[in-house]
Amino acid sequence: MMSFNLPMFNISILLMFLAFLSFCLQRKHLLNVLLCLEMIILSLFMMMVSLMELLSNEGLTVFIFLTMAACEASIGLAMLVVLIRNYGNDYVSSLSTHKC
Repeated sequence: MMSFNLPMFNISILLMFLAFLSFCLQRKHLLNVLLCLEMIILSLFMMMVSLMELLSNEGLTVFIFLTMAACEASIGLAMLVVLIRNYGNDYVSSLSTHKC
């Protein structure tokens, strides 16, 4: 049985905390928001890998998670392209639905 990879788990928790902090502080541009979300996904992936070593699981869940993360990234980039083409910038404030 493999041992639990505690340093990797601790780094992933620190990475997630920093990602949430930068997500709260950097919400002006959509590209910054997407990068923070990708950092959160990366830290969750690192947590899953370290926990899979503890549980001796085959890791199929990790591949499904990576597939969903790739889909999320492509949708986010598509939203970014549409926003820049329509408004000429990537400000999150341009996404307001209260415009008449």
